[in-house]
Amino acid sequence: MKKIILVISIFNFGFASIFDFDYINRANEAYEKKDYQTATKYFGMIDSDEARFNKADSLYRDKKYEEAIDNYKSIKDEKLQFSKLYNIGNSYANLNKIDEAIKSYEDALKIKDDEDAKANLELLKKQKEKQKQNKQDKNKQDNKENNQNKDNKNSDKKENNSNQDKKQDSSNESKDDKKSKEEKEKQNAKESKESKQEDKKEEEAKEEQKTTKSSKDVPISDMEERKWQQSLNNRGINTLMLPIGKGEKENETKPW
Repeated sequence: MKKIILVISIFNFGFASIFDFDYINRANEAYEKKDYQTATKYFGMIDSDEARFNKADSLYRDKKYEEAIDNYKSIKDEKLQFSKLYNIGNSYANLNKIDEAIKSYEDALKIKDDEDAKANLELLKKQKEKQKQNKQDKNKQDNKENNQNKDNKNSDKKENNSNQDKKQDSSNESKDDKKSKEEKEKQNAKESKESKQEDKKEEEAKEEQKTTKSSKDVPISDMEERKWQQSLNNRGINTLMLPIGKGEKENETKPW
């Protein structure tokens, strides 16, 4: 801020005590030496709005802005209202409380038209506008980052889902392969069994053919043929078979 308004305390001899003169001298000496802590102490021992104003100013110089504001606000003297509001505006500005500082400067300018107050007010309004723009830019950046993070999360989620689907497909394929393998083994076992059964049947058929062939291939002896023919004749059955022996024998007792 461009300046801080200081009020020099001048007391009427009729109202000031001898102690007040001593406190005033000590406070002013400390203030000139920039010993603001000592100046605050001695200004605080004097009961007047001028002394309270200078105590608040000493606190301000000592960068104790909150305490300075409380002391400025305790001043009731109408003649000090502009300076009080102006310095309160300076204190709020140093605390970066822009809105409170702007209001104090505006209230001060309602009392008196002052170039420094106007300059400080304009400076704070520009600063407020800049802060507003910075906040908007930050919000945009935060929203952009949030959206980017959201997109990244969605992308990661899709990738995880895709990986899970692949795992599931792989698991299903593994199950299908296992099932197909089991079915194939069952089918092979069935075919092997059927093949063995067919081989067995084929062997049995071959054996039967051999037996039949063997029976057919055995020639009928002459005696057997004559006995058979005689049996047929006895039953009155005529055959077309020609006797193949050399002669008939009436009594044959030997087996064939």
